[in-house]
Amino acid sequence: MHKKIKEIGRMLGKLKPFLAPYALQLFVSVFMIVISIGAITAAPRIEGMITSRLAADLADMASGAEGARIHFEVIRNILLVLLAIYLAKTVSQIVGSFCLTNSIQNAMHDLRNEVQNKIRRLPVRYFDTNSFGDVLSRVTNDVEAVSNALQQSFSQVISGILTLILALWMMFSINKLMACIAFLIIPVGALITRGIVRISQSQFKAQQDSLGDMNGAITELYTGYNEILLFGQQEQSREQFEAVNDSLQKHAFKAQFLSSLMSPLISLTTYLSIGVIAVIGCFAILAGTLSVGNLQAFIRYIWQVNDPLTQVSQLSAQIQAAFAGMKRIFEILDESEETESAPAGLLPGPAKGEVTFEHVSFSYGDTPVIRDFNVTVKSGQMVAIVGPTGAGKTTLINLLLRFYDVNGGRILVDGVDIRDMNREDLRSMFGMVLQDTWLFSGTIFDNIRYGNLSARKDEVIDAAKMANVHHFIRTLPQGYNMVINEEGSNISQGEKQLLTIARAILKNPQIMILDEATSSVDTRLEKMLQSAMNKVLKGRTSFVIAHRLSTIKNADLILVLRDGDIAEMGNHESLMAQNGFYSQLYNSQFAWGAEEV
Repeated sequence: MHKKIKEIGRMLGKLKPFLAPYALQLFVSVFMIVISIGAITAAPRIEGMITSRLAADLADMASGAEGARIHFEVIRNILLVLLAIYLAKTVSQIVGSFCLTNSIQNAMHDLRNEVQNKIRRLPVRYFDTNSFGDVLSRVTNDVEAVSNALQQSFSQVISGILTLILALWMMFSINKLMACIAFLIIPVGALITRGIVRISQSQFKAQQDSLGDMNGAITELYTGYNEILLFGQQEQSREQFEAVNDSLQKHAFKAQFLSSLMSPLISLTTYLSIGVIAVIGCFAILAGTLSVGNLQAFIRYIWQVNDPLTQVSQLSAQIQAAFAGMKRIFEILDESEETESAPAGLLPGPAKGEVTFEHVSFSYGDTPVIRDFNVTVKSGQMVAIVGPTGAGKTTLINLLLRFYDVNGGRILVDGVDIRDMNREDLRSMFGMVLQDTWLFSGTIFDNIRYGNLSARKDEVIDAAKMANVHHFIRTLPQGYNMVINEEGSNISQGEKQLLTIARAILKNPQIMILDEATSSVDTRLEKMLQSAMNKVLKGRTSFVIAHRLSTIKNADLILVLRDGDIAEMGNHESLMAQNGFYSQLYNSQFAWGAEEV
């Protein structure tokens, strides 16, 4: 239990910096809560005065006392006081609610921004080991769980504590014996709450984890929906989703059911105490030591003690989900970031594009991928990287861009170790076109201009012409102003690839990386694109990863990778003359193509 309290304290300590800027509004909201609870606590005692006054007047009239009557003016004055109390309660609740809502939502706004900014600073390896759906769940569902808990439970926890203190003080001022009996509700309720929370907390953590798993599964299933239909895997997909859904249902049921037991158990304790106190109170009235109005007020105070306990039990599910979500949020905020070894804006000089790999080695965990890799690429050279799947082709590019850092050796750009360069400065030297295209929801013009946000319209059009996509854009109803939808499904895959190439051209980098950039275009477009890319790559250093070996025949240097090592190196003619692994790859593609024809 002590460990859990310490963990909760640690989570709240991490949340404190996000609430600190809005401390004044939180203070005002707490002050308004104090006024509201003070009014609520005073009301039963004053209402009891009306009952006592009426009971006394009726008793005097029944006994035939001289001048006996109902003192309406006294009752009127008490009602006016009650009206003032209720108005003060209402106004304080409105003002307090406004200040609390504003401060909490601003704090959650800052928390979301911090998570988003953190994601931008995380290394690529984090996304290689965590599903996008789970990351999305942390940014959306978990932050929303914290927001709801703070919004609803903050005021109720404070008001509950104040209500307990003031209600008990009022009860002890009325009758100490009855107050002691009523006080037993609190420890009994605390024991019930503690027992249920201890049992259910693990289920709430499992519920949030299952929710993250579901988001990951949904993201995977929906993004691969066409492939699922193509391979007839609907049944397998349904079973996969049902398994995740069943896990979420199981943990959610246990968590919610266990937490729902608090309210009826605490209410049972309250009803039993009211029964005992009603009997004691009646004897006290008959003995003349207690007025009817005070007994009425006392029972009202019992319910005021019960209400906070019931509210906590009702909020326990939300509070526990919030702490589980908070833990997941701060797990991502505590992740190690990409560390910079040099300040921004300190490039070694005008980029030439010379790249040197010196004894580079790299492993994914315990799995070695690159071993003692050595090669020098001169400025303006076109280097093709070929080899079977898993040979390390894409890993080399990831190391060059510092998505990962080398385990051994070093990579130099223009004679400078890239680990001594700011990542943003390093990556500004590169343009990249991937096999998997990425376009955002927006106009075609904006998607191309993403490569250089300061580019003029004529520069965007020139880049589109160089990528041989200008004519296609002009045939569209709105031309460059056509909006690409969120899924990018209103243009073909090949057209999307051409747009990403135009975007890379617009950046005008010194070093260009093409990772199967022509794999999604047809043969006619590939030839047009190859001609354009020859112009684009002229004077630039370029790295081309290709499986179609016919597209790299003109490369200045071809690196043939096999099991993380350079198996062969040279130009197309020299490698073919060696009659080695490259020759086998090339001839196998040629033979396959000839058979197909």
